[in-house]
Amino acid sequence: MSAPPIPAASPVRRIALLGNPNTGKTTLFNRLCGLRSKTANFPGSTVESHVGICACGTSDLEVVDLPGTYSLQLELPESRLCTDCIEGRVPGCGPTAMLVVIDATTLQRNLPLAASVLQRSRPTVIALTMGDIAHQRGIFIDVESLSRLLGCRVVRASGRTGEGIAELTAELEEAAERGLLGETHSPVAGLPAGSTDSREVASWARRVAALVSAQEPQGRLAAQAADARADRFDALLTHPVIGLVTFLGVMALLFTAIFWLAEFPMNAIDELFRVVGGGIDDLLPNGLLQDLLRDGVVAGIAGVVVFLPQIVLLFFLLALLEDSGYLARAALAVDRVMRRFGLPGQAFVPLLSSHACALPGIMATRLIPDRRDRLAAILVAPFMSCSARVPVYVLLTALLFPDRPGAAALAFIGCYLLGALAGMTSAALARRTILRGASRPMMLELPPYRVPSIRTAALAAADRGGVFLRNAGGIILAISLVMWWLQAFPRAAPMAEDTPPDVLLRAQHEGSFAGTIGHVVEPVFAPLGFDWQISVGVMNSFLAREVFVSSMKVLVNAGPSDSDVDVGTVAAMGRATRADGAPLFTPATSLSLLVFYVLAMQCLPTLAVTKRETGSWKWPALQLGWMSLVAWMAAWAAHAIAVGAGLP
Repeated sequence: MSAPPIPAASPVRRIALLGNPNTGKTTLFNRLCGLRSKTANFPGSTVESHVGICACGTSDLEVVDLPGTYSLQLELPESRLCTDCIEGRVPGCGPTAMLVVIDATTLQRNLPLAASVLQRSRPTVIALTMGDIAHQRGIFIDVESLSRLLGCRVVRASGRTGEGIAELTAELEEAAERGLLGETHSPVAGLPAGSTDSREVASWARRVAALVSAQEPQGRLAAQAADARADRFDALLTHPVIGLVTFLGVMALLFTAIFWLAEFPMNAIDELFRVVGGGIDDLLPNGLLQDLLRDGVVAGIAGVVVFLPQIVLLFFLLALLEDSGYLARAALAVDRVMRRFGLPGQAFVPLLSSHACALPGIMATRLIPDRRDRLAAILVAPFMSCSARVPVYVLLTALLFPDRPGAAALAFIGCYLLGALAGMTSAALARRTILRGASRPMMLELPPYRVPSIRTAALAAADRGGVFLRNAGGIILAISLVMWWLQAFPRAAPMAEDTPPDVLLRAQHEGSFAGTIGHVVEPVFAPLGFDWQISVGVMNSFLAREVFVSSMKVLVNAGPSDSDVDVGTVAAMGRATRADGAPLFTPATSLSLLVFYVLAMQCLPTLAVTKRETGSWKWPALQLGWMSLVAWMAAWAAHAIAVGAGLP
């Protein structure tokens, strides 16, 4: 099969990185590109990829980390993206050379994908990873013989230790140069050109593996002992009871760590924005410009940036768990529970992805073969607590449990469990009514247990934090400015000179456009304990949930500029009052609001993606109506129970 022509107008030296799942591909990508990488979704694709820059001797290489796949012939989104990228059908993705990652411990299983790539005739380099594990198992691979049989360079490389990275980058640079010149590599020895017959390719892979690899008897015994230990751990971590208890315990430790470890950077960020706000007061005279910059721009941005440490730490710890091999075991443990609610095992990955953002979670449901299973997963994905909810959770749990991080962590976990329970219950209801039918069992390859890479987890956390700021920053700033304008106009009537500042500000807020909107919608939310101020924040956050924090900061940050009182987000919310002087965020109201945000559909982009994936507006309409109803009723019940229990 001949390689597609590369446009002459594009001199970019681009490397497409491919490999089976669990081969160390992403770790190698992070080693090559480090912080010079970003998350990417190519046009026409719903599968997430990464693009980074690898510094070489004479020039930089653009590396495209494509999703892991077992074959380019599978009818799956990740396989189609890999094929389209290789064949130049994806804008900004067409490679000049290929890099295929092969796990040295599973050589025979990885070779079919390598053969499929090599048959495209592009200059290709093979990276042989997991060399340390292969050494422990007594597996030896003749790299020169493998290189000769494949017709391309094979380099031992490790993304974890950095072994072979210099040699690999040199080979990639040479391959990219040959690709720009239109050169191809030698045919794959022993495999007919263009062969796609799976049995023929599997037979070829078996012959090649037998020719180039060997295992010592002692190493085989050590490998068998290691496999036996892994099997015992698997039996515990995937046990229907022990596995679930372990999963809940791990999540409890994770969220407790988030609260404790993130407290210091949060305080530092809060103090930084306090100083910036004070600097604006010192530099500018009193007036609209000062108010705009201090209460609109600075307060709005601070209201979300202050929670960035929790988000980054959450993704860092999740990356460690994934890299260790634990999350795959947790998936199997949870699968048994999911099937009881009518969801297939394949829905675990989309629902887990939805804890970062419902958009990729919903798009990942394309991996679910059955249409009814897929629709059920799409409908309930927004119930999973996404990263946009994290700032709201942190704020409200801090208001509920000041100076009690342990209790706040438990409440935080409760938010995730409540969202998951609501989603599972809704799925069960849907599968017994509008989407009747049986779900399919889950098949999942368990990755080996590994010591997680701190570097890889740190890069993943930095990437996700950057994505959060890029996606939310512009929206938050725009809405913060709109919120400031709505609460700043029309200007309140003049009052006596001795009127207290807080009375002046309350009169301004309540008589403003924001106050008018809040009073209009207040009757809808009053049974939940919300006043007009909270109602405005709730309405704003339908554009993006995290906007609630900045909206409330703009509305209730009523302290005078020369006050020595802490003007941090939590403090400002805690001292906010209603029209009658009563606290705005009472325990009952805070609990009700927390429950509402766990369950409500407050993300218009999610509705748009649901429509695109289902092809009809009836499903997003059902999604919005059902989640809004569930959120309102649950919040009302939480408020009523709290008040009945004696909480104010």
